[in-house]
Amino acid sequence: LWTEVRALLPAAEEGLTLELSGEVEDGVLQLLRRARELFYAQPCEAAALGRLGEILRDYSWERLNAGPWREISKAWRQVYTYGCLFAALAEVAAGRPLAPALRLCDMGLLMGASVLDNVLARLVRVLQVQLPREELCAPGSVKRVRIASPPAPVVQPEDAVPHLRCPSLEHFRDNYLIPGKPVVLEGIIDHWPCMKKWSVDYFCQVAGCRTVPVELGSRYTDEEWSQKLMTVGDFINQHIVNENSVGYLAQHQLFDQIPELKEDIRIPDYCCLGEGEEDDITINAWFGPAGTVSPLHQDPQQNFLAQVFGRKYICLCSPQESENLYPHESQILHNTSQVDVEDPDLVKFPNFRKAALQSCVLMPGQVLFIPVQYWHYVRSLDTSFSVSFWWS
Repeated sequence: LWTEVRALLPAAEEGLTLELSGEVEDGVLQLLRRARELFYAQPCEAAALGRLGEILRDYSWERLNAGPWREISKAWRQVYTYGCLFAALAEVAAGRPLAPALRLCDMGLLMGASVLDNVLARLVRVLQVQLPREELCAPGSVKRVRIASPPAPVVQPEDAVPHLRCPSLEHFRDNYLIPGKPVVLEGIIDHWPCMKKWSVDYFCQVAGCRTVPVELGSRYTDEEWSQKLMTVGDFINQHIVNENSVGYLAQHQLFDQIPELKEDIRIPDYCCLGEGEEDDITINAWFGPAGTVSPLHQDPQQNFLAQVFGRKYICLCSPQESENLYPHESQILHNTSQVDVEDPDLVKFPNFRKAALQSCVLMPGQVLFIPVQYWHYVRSLDTSFSVSFWWS
């Protein structure tokens, strides 16, 4: 294993350039160079390398949490990645169990910035093959996932979002994109590999040992809502199998973290009507049990929501109705309505009854187009996996 891991990095010390996209303190650069020396020592000095990796991670972690994320220097994120890399390499060199090394790689992928041609993702692929099957998910746990589905809310014909099968680019652009009207598209993702491959068990096999951010609580506006890092296997065992606890792997760029899963999906052809490049499209995963809720809210980009398995009940409302939807006054939640769509307090929010709502039950294989700034409320009816594409 060490030979295979060692081959991921340059053969000679001078080949590992430690290039950063900005300035950091000289002392940090000295620590990086010393860690490089320890890695290339014969044999690798694992204990000292692990300690230096921890120091680099701890110091850069403080910088990552020193202000708004968008203002954090990429160089400090790269330092954090190097800290995770050196610490993970030390774990492997010492012959210790691989799960901690995988977690270190995932922390670098989640919080850091790519270095050495995304070496952390390549290291994960090597390590994951060596991990015993039983460490991915508890044996047999996925067989206990509840299959029975509750009845879907009744959608009245006059309130239903229209459905369209494989429209031409021109028809979609002229009738839905430009006017800003939602539509359910059918037949456009039937060829995606995920439609045949993905299941709860498949995620255990492919990603069970990977660390991801999980939202705890049924909706992000609840006071008890929080977030926690855990493995996909633990998430499935605690929140998919265990029906008493609601957790949601929501709005996470899982496909950047786990490229194997990205190979199972495609960019919808209609995204070519946008103004940006393909690299500008943000792809997020939404995986959780029945009962997870995204409160009525707006997003700043066009959105295709593709349903892979399970069903979702979705209500939509035009941005022209915003004054009837009572957005939160706080800056952090200004894009979210105070109204519970399925149980509105019409005494507190009387104008909500004036709002013209559309709704649909999004089924596997269907894609909902949500125009930019269009209000939408989402509730999972079953254990569900959706993929969203945000584009301009």
